[in-house]
Amino acid sequence: MFLYLAALLGLYLLFRWYRERQTVPNLTDKPVLITGCDSGFGNQLAKQLDRRGLRVLAACLTEKGAADLKENTSQRLQTVILDVTNSKSVVAMAEWVSQQVGDRGLWGLVNNAGISVPTAPNEWLTKGDFQKILDVNLLGLIDVTLNLTPLIRKARGRIVNVTSIMGRFAMTGGGYCISKYGVEAFSDSLRRELRPFEVKVSMIEPGFFRTGMTDALLLNQNFLRIWERTSPEIRRSYGQRYLDEGCRMDKDVPSMCSSNLSLVTDCMEHGLTALHPRTRYSAGWDAKLIFIPLSYLPTVVTDTLLGLRNYRQTAHLYK
Repeated sequence: MFLYLAALLGLYLLFRWYRERQTVPNLTDKPVLITGCDSGFGNQLAKQLDRRGLRVLAACLTEKGAADLKENTSQRLQTVILDVTNSKSVVAMAEWVSQQVGDRGLWGLVNNAGISVPTAPNEWLTKGDFQKILDVNLLGLIDVTLNLTPLIRKARGRIVNVTSIMGRFAMTGGGYCISKYGVEAFSDSLRRELRPFEVKVSMIEPGFFRTGMTDALLLNQNFLRIWERTSPEIRRSYGQRYLDEGCRMDKDVPSMCSSNLSLVTDCMEHGLTALHPRTRYSAGWDAKLIFIPLSYLPTVVTDTLLGLRNYRQTAHLYK
């Protein structure tokens, strides 16, 4: 019986390996727009797809980011300035893309732009803090997608949305986890709606990677800034120990992060170029072996495990 099951598993894995190796033909004719190309995953993916011969339309937030990217890529790659929180900027970008792709439509959209702060315990934050992240990570992503969907539908193309393991497993307060849960829900509904048009929607769920979003100085300054503006009552309730341990944990974040960004960008590339892309890609061993499995455990178990992880920070709060 065991050998029979092992043989079936082996055949399944072989079939899956063969199926996932099949690629879309004529990739050099496929235009792809990527948001958030100034740095991090978007920047690396733009270079990666450019080397493969795809026609990359790279959306950057700043002129400097666009200029630096063009210096390190071929003449095929084109850049456009995009602020995903500004609807006028999004509409202008969509009109520019339409001019670039013509009647063929847009083959691929990679929604990569995102921010990670302000992040802190929910009680410390304001509505504006939540809105700042949601405007970029969720509402901006939706705005870009809605403006480009007609072009993608015309090409029967691909949409790749970058979420996070924190879209499956909320570990922090603030808008970040909320925004990623929202992207997961939006992607699920969009995938089902566009299925009759043969448009495929994939999600990338990275673990911890060394990018600007996980910079220790950024996280530490954010935590201190928010603490300093909280009320005296909140500071008394949480105490100096909570702040000190929070700062220590922020400084430890880079040591938890992988520097191999290709683990993520390879998933993005597969979502764009594979004949049979996956619905979800878990990028990084921490995502595959820790966070995704944790997300399937009973809530009481995950709450207990997170409580143990944060015990040094919160032990003094228990009465």
